[in-house]
Amino acid sequence: MKEITYLEAIKEALDEEMTRDPSVFVLGEDVGAYGGAFRVTEGLYEKYGDWRILDTPLSESGFTGAAIGAALVGMRPVVEMQFADFISCAFDQLVNVAAKNHYRWGAPTPIVVRAPYGGNIHGGPYHSQNIEGFFFNVPGIKIVAPATAYDAKGLLKAAIRDNDPVIYCEHKYLYRRIKDTIPEEDYIVPIGKARIALEGSDVSVITYGAMVHTAIEAARSLKDNGISCEIVDLRTILPLDKKTIIDTVKKTNKVVILHEQTKTGGVGAEVSALISEYCFDYLDGPIIRVAAPDTPVPFSAQMEEVFIPQAKDVIAAVEKLMRY
Repeated sequence: MKEITYLEAIKEALDEEMTRDPSVFVLGEDVGAYGGAFRVTEGLYEKYGDWRILDTPLSESGFTGAAIGAALVGMRPVVEMQFADFISCAFDQLVNVAAKNHYRWGAPTPIVVRAPYGGNIHGGPYHSQNIEGFFFNVPGIKIVAPATAYDAKGLLKAAIRDNDPVIYCEHKYLYRRIKDTIPEEDYIVPIGKARIALEGSDVSVITYGAMVHTAIEAARSLKDNGISCEIVDLRTILPLDKKTIIDTVKKTNKVVILHEQTKTGGVGAEVSALISEYCFDYLDGPIIRVAAPDTPVPFSAQMEEVFIPQAKDVIAAVEKLMRY
């Protein structure tokens, strides 16, 4: 067992999968000699060379299309978007090509798109977006969002081995801020399986990504007031783990859905609809969503703190729900 950061977990997953499978390669802007904008690929260029760690031109549509072509002939490309926001430039390639290949003519398209997403880094509206909602309505794509270093490594390895396109949402704020003790031996975290991050009995907080840590912070404060929160870390956003969601609702009968993405049309809306459809009779109060307001991400540090859901916002939602 060893302790590593979230960023180191991603790098280890890439390194181990490239060693295990020669068809795995990485491409993107500045991933080579520079080591990536966040230094995730640092050292891999020297180890694997420029045919497996490929620096690309500034063209997300171009290099994503090239990766899809490589996947169709048996390679397993890992595309790095320098910031998740720039994935919009490759929207057509992902939505109209990669996502539909298997459906149209039975062609597996094992491409992973690493998307450094999320705020709390004062990056402003072009470098802080949560992009998972853009693809949440696209059949054929899988979306994962690890909250821990253990899951960051295990989910990336699972994504690389998967035969479908996977958008791997890695939260920039977590890169060097959290650590986990992980096993030395090979492991994966199955795509499509949520986890119970904290057992509880009074109210369920369903969340993912960096907001898992916000939820845990809130739960610790609420525990002092005699309120027991169960925290569900979705881990995979698409496909959702419906069983775990339904089971936690049946257990606590009260639900708060928390995400950093803006509120309207977000992942929380679908989770809320799912609960209303399958668990309505178990609810003892309304489903409450805690999410960012429907505005671009502000650049100002003070405004960004108001924009991103905080532990106090979760506490207020839980206390409101407990009064029902």
